[in-house]
Amino acid sequence: MSTLSYHEKIAVLDLGDDENRFTPAFLEAVNAHIDTALAEGADGLVTTASGKFYSNGLDLDWLVANGERTQWYIGQVQALFARVLTLPIPTAAALPGHAFGAGAMLALAHDYRVMRSDRGYFCLPEVDIRIPFTPGMAALIQSKLTPKAAVAAMTTGRRFGGVDARALDIVDATAAEGAVTTAAAAMLAPLGGKDPATLGAIKNTMFGSAVTKLTDAGA
Repeated sequence: MSTLSYHEKIAVLDLGDDENRFTPAFLEAVNAHIDTALAEGADGLVTTASGKFYSNGLDLDWLVANGERTQWYIGQVQALFARVLTLPIPTAAALPGHAFGAGAMLALAHDYRVMRSDRGYFCLPEVDIRIPFTPGMAALIQSKLTPKAAVAAMTTGRRFGGVDARALDIVDATAAEGAVTTAAAAMLAPLGGKDPATLGAIKNTMFGSAVTKLTDAGA
């Protein structure tokens, strides 16, 4: 179950202690926590997890059981990506464990990423599980990664450990076990106090193309 706490004025959203797959209830809870953080005037947002996974991404079992709602479901997932991408406060994903598929994309939607140096993988396995990226997902990934890193991550299904992910600038920093969330919060601490309206407008301009594709209901 996801929870919201604070590290001084930085909101810390813990996604949970299981695989943190994107069930409809999970997506609703995450959005509600973000609403709360914004309403309470947080200076920044860190998302993290307390188990083996940051997030294992899409709930494929739910999709199989609810195939007629696939377009709605993907729309909800992509709306969360677009929201995090353009949040009017600084954001960082603290990855204490595995980030796979849409879980890795959620991490990419943040301004910064910190990954545990000795354990856990960042992986976009779509090429190996025969699920092509939607235009919105591809745009999100390519808006955050260099062309070299995008090819390595999107076309190979490779599992990147923290050191390798840092070498390709997939993540901005690595940290030891138990220090990932603290490192992410410290990264955001100097950035507090920015005008939210201005910061939100800047992000919407920076990532306008990706947001358009993520929120295109017909894509």
